[in-house]
Amino acid sequence: MRLLKWLVIGLTATLIVGVMAITFVIVLRLSSPAPGLPPLPQAIDLPDGAVAQAFTQGRDWIAVVTQDDRILIYDRASGRLRQTLTIAP
Repeated sequence: MRLLKWLVIGLTATLIVGVMAITFVIVLRLSSPAPGLPPLPQAIDLPDGAVAQAFTQGRDWIAVVTQDDRILIYDRASGRLRQTLTIAP
């Protein structure tokens, strides 16, 4: 019985340490930005009347989907509008 008692105590301690380690790793991973992703721009100038609905980015471009069914593609380095695509109904 003593052996069983110490095995249960050891298992409990191992579980507590394991849960604490997993919690620590999750908090550490969620608090740091993902490696290799380019930084987000500070601001993007949208045309008059355009309201952003979605945002995505590539290596050298940024795309904004507007509520009026347009995709605005901007150059990452200069911030100028590269291309405008209209989504057909």
